[in-house]
Amino acid sequence: MKKINYLLIILTIAFGSLNAQQNVADFENLNLSSESYWDGSDLSGQHNNYIFSSSFSSGDYQFHNAYDTTYGSVYGYWSSGWIYSNMTDSTTSGATNQYSAKAGSGWGLSANYAIGKSNSTIVFNQTGSFSVHVTNSTYAANSMRDGDSFAKKFTNADQDFFKLHIYGFYNGSISDSTEFYLADFTHADSSLDYIVTDWQYVELLPGPYDSVRFDLSSSDVGAFGMNTPAYFCIDNVGNFPLSTVENSKNKFSVHPNPSSSFINLKSLENNDEYSISIFNIFGKEIINYLKNPKLIDISSFDKGQYIMKIETKDGVINERILKI
Repeated sequence: MKKINYLLIILTIAFGSLNAQQNVADFENLNLSSESYWDGSDLSGQHNNYIFSSSFSSGDYQFHNAYDTTYGSVYGYWSSGWIYSNMTDSTTSGATNQYSAKAGSGWGLSANYAIGKSNSTIVFNQTGSFSVHVTNSTYAANSMRDGDSFAKKFTNADQDFFKLHIYGFYNGSISDSTEFYLADFTHADSSLDYIVTDWQYVELLPGPYDSVRFDLSSSDVGAFGMNTPAYFCIDNVGNFPLSTVENSKNKFSVHPNPSSSFINLKSLENNDEYSISIFNIFGKEIINYLKNPKLIDISSFDKGQYIMKIETKDGVINERILKI
């Protein structure tokens, strides 16, 4: 029976992903010249008190943009919401390179992606579940790596972090939320500290949702708020969560997580009979049905998120793990 359930899970993931692709927001429908971006500076939006408000769409989703010309159009700037870009400069530091993804391209080496600021919202044309790929902008990643005239260099001594908060809404109420570390220097072992430089998969629990809001927080805060550049990149917004429902009463300790090499696994309820399977974000099985492992080697995995499926006599537990 467990084998049948396992197959159903894989088929659900595979076919669910295919169906979701019909409505995915990959931003490739948005026309851009090579190495360019759109940030609302064409003043094509609706004008109100020096603010030009507009939106763009991709897949089944709407993305709002606001461009502020309070100090004149020459000094106008993208003030809130989203922009879209195909910039590939993953090396140049500073505010002159605000519109590039640190990954150097969109997800899967695609051209276009979107960049958001804190308090940016995606509006759904029709309700559904939610998943997305995220990464740092070059501006934020290099600022955290090196420091700049405004923001500090991230260190383990200061327990620094840069965190993306994601809130799923339905009918005005929060249905689910999650947090994703765009940089994490809070580990007891400083060798595990990292700044995200490639695309990572993030999801909310199955919906429905009608909008999703993103906020940013950082350990580097000054008199006027967060010093870390408040930018993050997204691509392939879709409706294909990979997690399945946890239905086991048994609990496990999975650490360290994230990890670059090995993961320790221990039952917190002295259950010595269990099996482990691990899947990548496409539902492909990477590790098959290990019996009672205490240590799992993930050193050969590509960087990114994975789903660890733990089967016990009481049911199934799904743990999200991150290879760095």
